[in-house]
Amino acid sequence: MARKSSWEWSRTAQTRQSMLQAAREVFAEHGFAESNVADVVARAGSSVGSLYHHFGGKTELFLALYEDHQAAHEDASASSVAKAKQAGVDDPVELLIAGARAYLAGAWERRDLVRLFMEGDGPPGFALIRRTRGREWIRQNAVLLGASGDPIDRFMVTVLTSIVGEAAREVVTSDTEKAAQEVIDAAMVLIRRLDPLKPPE
Repeated sequence: MARKSSWEWSRTAQTRQSMLQAAREVFAEHGFAESNVADVVARAGSSVGSLYHHFGGKTELFLALYEDHQAAHEDASASSVAKAKQAGVDDPVELLIAGARAYLAGAWERRDLVRLFMEGDGPPGFALIRRTRGREWIRQNAVLLGASGDPIDRFMVTVLTSIVGEAAREVVTSDTEKAAQEVIDAAMVLIRRLDPLKPPE
């Protein structure tokens, strides 16, 4: 089997990206259930055969959008935490806040996708995928915060993670970027107040 040239790889990547962008627009406008493959390929200027070749169908296209969105969240948060560490920040809650700010900024930038994924209008099994991802997010935050397996620690990590998740819901329904930023700032204040590592007064 002949290997693809760099030009062919680039063309494949461009085709895939144009389909994802078209799917993003169509799904955001009509929801998953009411969207169809014909609308996506028409907007992408492609063909049904090409879509099935790259993704396998509407469900796989939706899940690819979700995975790309989650990867963008995780990359931005990890990069923000790494920058904070390089700047000398070592307080786990402040590192969580650095990651949360990047996460919420991404929620505003991709608010069409966040609304799509929050509304529950997805393919069969998507709710389970979201719950699994949510548990993984809590686990990652537990590692960042250095939380033990103690039930109270687990509960506090869940609460702090939930604040970020609920803030995202508010951010994506904000009318302006300024309003979204006010929600983000308020969430960070709340996280600092609930700092589980702060000694009791």
